[in-house]
Amino acid sequence: MARIPAPERRNALVEAALRVVSRRGIAQATTRAIVAEAGMSLASFHYAFESRDELIDELIATVVAREQQAVIPDLVPGQDLRQILESGLLRYLDHLKADPEHEQAMLELTQYALRSPERHPLAVAQYARYAELAVHSLEIAADAADAVWRAPVADVAHVLVAFTDGLTLTWLVDRDDDAARAVARAAADALSRMADRR
Repeated sequence: MARIPAPERRNALVEAALRVVSRRGIAQATTRAIVAEAGMSLASFHYAFESRDELIDELIATVVAREQQAVIPDLVPGQDLRQILESGLLRYLDHLKADPEHEQAMLELTQYALRSPERHPLAVAQYARYAELAVHSLEIAADAADAVWRAPVADVAHVLVAFTDGLTLTWLVDRDDDAARAVARAAADALSRMADRR
C-alpha cells in the first residue's frame, strides 16, 4: 500500500471503524477488524493512533460533528414556528433514513461510553453538543417565526433532544416512516407551545 499522510490514514480508520461498529457492534470493532475494513496493516494503525480507545474517542467526536448539518432547519418564508420545527424534525428524519447505520453506531458508541468510567465524559460531551445544536436550531426557528421561548432555550433544547432520541430509536426498530412523521408533527406542536409570538 502506498504511504499516505497521517491525517488521511486517521480519517480512513475512523470511517472504517464507523462501518464496523454499524454492522457488527462495538465489541466486534477490534483493531484487527478495523484495519481489515480500511485495507491497512496493523502497523499503519499504530502510526495513526496510540490505541483503539483513542480511535473510538475520535470516532465519537466525528459522528457528533456530522449531526450539525442535519439539525439546522430549512427556512421557508411565511412559516410559523410549528411549521419550522416540523420541517427541521423531518429533515432530521431524512438524515436518519439516508444512513441508519450511522445513527445505530452512534447509539452503540453512547452505550459504550456510559459503561466505561474513563469514557463516560465522552457521552456527557456528546449530549452537551447535541444540546448546543438544538439551542442553535431553536434560536434560528424562533427568530424566523418572530417568537420568543417562554422557558430558557436550554430547557427547550433538552426537550428537543429527547424527542429526537425517541424518534431515532423507534424508527430504527420499526422503520415506520408514517409513525415517525407523526412523532415529528407531535413534537413540533409540543415545542411550539413553549413559545409566544413577540
